[in-house]
Order: sequence, then C-alpha cells, then structure tokens
Amino acid sequence: MSDVLERIVEAKRARLARGEYAPGATPDRPSDGASFLASLKEPGARIVAEFKARSPSAGQIVGGADGKLESFALAYRRGHAAAISVVTEQDHFGGRPDWIPRAKRMSGLPVLMKDFILSEIQLDFAVSLGADAVLLIARILADADLAELRRGARRRNLCAVVEAHDEEDVARAAAVEPDVLGVNARDLESFETNLDAVAALARRMPEGPVRMAESGIFTRADVSRLAAAGFQAFLVGEALLKSDDPEEELRSLRS
Repeated sequence: MSDVLERIVEAKRARLARGEYAPGATPDRPSDGASFLASLKEPGARIVAEFKARSPSAGQIVGGADGKLESFALAYRRGHAAAISVVTEQDHFGGRPDWIPRAKRMSGLPVLMKDFILSEIQLDFAVSLGADAVLLIARILADADLAELRRGARRRNLCAVVEAHDEEDVARAAAVEPDVLGVNARDLESFETNLDAVAALARRMPEGPVRMAESGIFTRADVSRLAAAGFQAFLVGEALLKSDDPEEELRSLRS
C-alpha cells in the first residue's frame, strides 16, 4: 500500500480500537441492498453520484460540506441518479457517518457508504445508519478478510461493492462473487487517474457482477467510452461537486 493508504488504514484501526463504530439506533429507512443493486441494473447509463468534502489527491472539494449535503442530495434526486455514494471517512476525507441517513432521507435514493471497512463491526454500523451498500477495497484486505466481509454484507442485506485497482485486484474481487465489481481509475501510488487502464480491465472482469467504473469521469464522452468497454454503472464525484448546477451536470452525463 502507498504511504497515504497506510495512514488512512491506521487511522481507521485506531477509531475501531476506540469503539467508535458501535451500532446506534434502528434507522428510519432500513438497509435494502436489493434496491441498490436493482437500480444499478436498470437500462441506460447508471450514475452513482458522490458526496464528499475533500480527498488526499484533490484537497478541499466542497467547503462547508455538512451544510450542503441536503442540497446535493436533492439535486441528485432531481437529476435522476441511480444512487448516492457518501464518503464517510473522517480523518482524510472529512466525512461524517450521519450523512448516510440524511442523504437517504432527502433523496429517497439508495445509498452507498464509502469508507475503509476492515471489520464486521463496521458492517453493523452501516446497517444502523441505513446504508444500502458498502465498499470493500480489495487492496487493503487479505483474501480471507475480503471473503468474510463479503459474506457478512450478504447476511446483513447490504449490497457489496468490491473495489479493484489493477488486474490482480480484479481477480481477487471476482473470487468473492461481489454484487458490484468496481474499478477505480485512481492509481493508489501516484493518485493520478487513467481511464484507459479502466477500459482495458473490463476485459478481465467476469460476467455476473454489475461493472462499475470509478473516478476520473467528467464528461458524457467518458461515460460513453466506458460503456462501450462493458461498464454498466459510473461513480462520479468531482464533476458534480464542482459544478455550478449538479442537477444539470448529472442530466448531461446521463443524456
């Protein structure tokens, strides 16, 4: 792992050790992994619209993010996103777990909790927030842990989005039979994005899981190019978050 990724994982382990992911109350809208998966399987370009405050590569993306969550969630609903991805990692992305129920309540859309999950305790925490899907990053998990977390997600009615970054990751992700197999265009060493590499990896992906391209998607041409390579869903963050009109930007990506 890169130094940045190692620091993120160590910070997550520290929060786990402090007991910060104890499940809370039962959510108003329970987890429904089937709804997340069904939405991504509908015809057309299925955009998973992301909300995040900042990232190690881009720095601050949305100033005052906590006060803007609902407006983005509503714009994503009106722009007909397939789902919302909410980045909840606190130390390096400035996220907040309570964004999950707020985004779900405002948008009515299925919600992916995008975090660095290392323990089944975090799956229980996701359920207590009402998340419909969780991200499992192949690069930070041993094979046995990845398989156990995938099984744990299934037991909790959570859709499992397993993220890969290269051909080896794709093979490891495919082995646990994920609901969604995501390929992230961002290199974890340089943090640069490469859509050519993502398109090439489509040939290595198995039939069955929904294929989702992540990161580096800014235009309708990017969506069309990746769709032609075999991707069905597209996770888009900065193009929407930095737009003056995220609803219209989302419509443009889908058109």
